[in-house]
Order: sequence, then structure tokens, then C-alpha cells
Amino acid sequence: MEGTAAHFHSHLDISVNGQPIAVPANIGVDPASGQMSELHTHDERGVLHVEAPTADGRYTLGQVFTEWQVRLDAEGIGGLDNSNTDSLRAYVDGKRFQGDPATIQLTAHRQISLVYGPRDATDDPAASYAFEQGE
Repeated sequence: MEGTAAHFHSHLDISVNGQPIAVPANIGVDPASGQMSELHTHDERGVLHVEAPTADGRYTLGQVFTEWQVRLDAEGIGGLDNSNTDSLRAYVDGKRFQGDPATIQLTAHRQISLVYGPRDATDDPAASYAFEQGE
């Protein structure tokens, strides 16, 4: 259900073994009715839309992944699990996030990067995203 008391956008980048993974269009959008959940996407740019009926709600990355029906937790993403050689790392505004990435709070113009790959890789996460005017 879409509302308008709170309306802001965060951005999500995902990479696996150095390759970008597109965040699909229409996460949280019912294909039959066009109804949108409070957390949704419109296109594949990775812009996460929060359009909520109350201004005091707290929204997390984990909620987006629940809408997407893809696993996200401290142990991995989708079918990719942390191992002795590979791991999932999360960054918020270019800074390493410690803990379960599903708990990352969505806020206006927050840049979130999820990187899965070799533990010894040097990550270069984006510190910001160039949102379109009005986003």
C-alpha cells in the first residue's frame, strides 16, 4: 500500500565477484493490480523508493529483500554464503557497516553497497549516488 506522509529514496549497489548485479524493476509492485508496497523499485537503477502512510516508520534493507524474496543476512545474500574464502560486506555511504546488513536503515539519499567475493579483495564502494532531480 502506497502512502505519502514519508517519501524518500535510498540507493543500492550489489556486486558479486566484481560483477554488478542489477536490482530488478518493480520489487514490491503487484503485477496484476499495479499496487505498490511502501518499499519498492520502479526500474533497475537501484533506487529504493520509500512511500509510507506515516512519517515515523523505520525501514530497513532487510524489508526490501523480503519484498524481493531474496535472502539477506549476516551470513550471505541469496544462495551465496560466507565461507573461508568469500564473504558478504556492506557499506553505507562508502563506510564499512558492521553487523547484519538486513538491519541497515533506509534514509533519504543513503548509498548502500553490498559486495560479495573474496575476503582479501579490496572493495571500492560508492560513497554517494547521483539521484535524479526530485528523488
